[in-house]
Amino acid sequence: MDLNLLVSLEVLLAERNVTKAASRLGLSQPALSAQLNRLRDLFEDPLLVPTHRRMIPTAKALELLEPLRASLDQFRKMLQSHDSFAPETAELKVAIACTDYVEATVAIPVILALRKQAPKIRVAVHRLNPPTLARQLADGDVDFAIATPDPLNQDLRTQHLFEENYVLVGRKGHPRIKDARTVEGFAGLEQVIVSPSGGSFSTPVDALLAAQGCQRRVAPSAASFLIVPGMVASSDLVALVPRRLLRTAGPPLDVIEVPWLSESFEVALIWHERSQGHQGHRWVRELVHGLTAG
Repeated sequence: MDLNLLVSLEVLLAERNVTKAASRLGLSQPALSAQLNRLRDLFEDPLLVPTHRRMIPTAKALELLEPLRASLDQFRKMLQSHDSFAPETAELKVAIACTDYVEATVAIPVILALRKQAPKIRVAVHRLNPPTLARQLADGDVDFAIATPDPLNQDLRTQHLFEENYVLVGRKGHPRIKDARTVEGFAGLEQVIVSPSGGSFSTPVDALLAAQGCQRRVAPSAASFLIVPGMVASSDLVALVPRRLLRTAGPPLDVIEVPWLSESFEVALIWHERSQGHQGHRWVRELVHGLTAG
């Protein structure tokens, strides 16, 4: 079945004249006559019977007319809706994969903005699982991710949002937090580190310290950045946290730059080619970019 055949049939039944129908469709008369012959074979019916002045539809053609128009109108409505996406009325579900840090600093502001601009768009936040992300995006289980892109996933599209770096936080009035401005002073502070996979007591920072002959004092290892501010606020522990995390509400903390530490990471939008042309997904991605880029 060729959809163009059904469009041609709709026009033929409306015009009941091959020449006029061909002109309306932008086809030659022989081309439309060939399509009519294919339609006759398909439905095993003449469909249009010639008379001395015009063609008249058969009983089978009249039976087909209303469901044919209804189906094509529904298809046209779907195409028009897709082409002219209206966020204020669109009903759409969007699945986003991200870490808890990104959920707090990026996803929550996006969800609040959607509530105002597109109240019928529902967002499902999934916990980011890097080993399965490419498959989830390809299968449609996740529509896009907000994460550090993997250079090995060349099949995925990415759009840079921002570059994130770390600052050191400790409780208000921490007596030694400023020591961290030197490598030796930093290594001498008791610290919380974050291991998203759980259980690790080292990060790339420890390799950097080891290269300079230092080893820091790691006390607890947390699975999430979100609990770190509360841990350091009521102890002498300190921790490196992404700078944007401090934009969220939390306990008052001392915050210092660590001038010798240049480690940073990129945060980007990541999606599969299958979602590239979807107007709703594109609009949401543009919203995310507008709220967070820079």
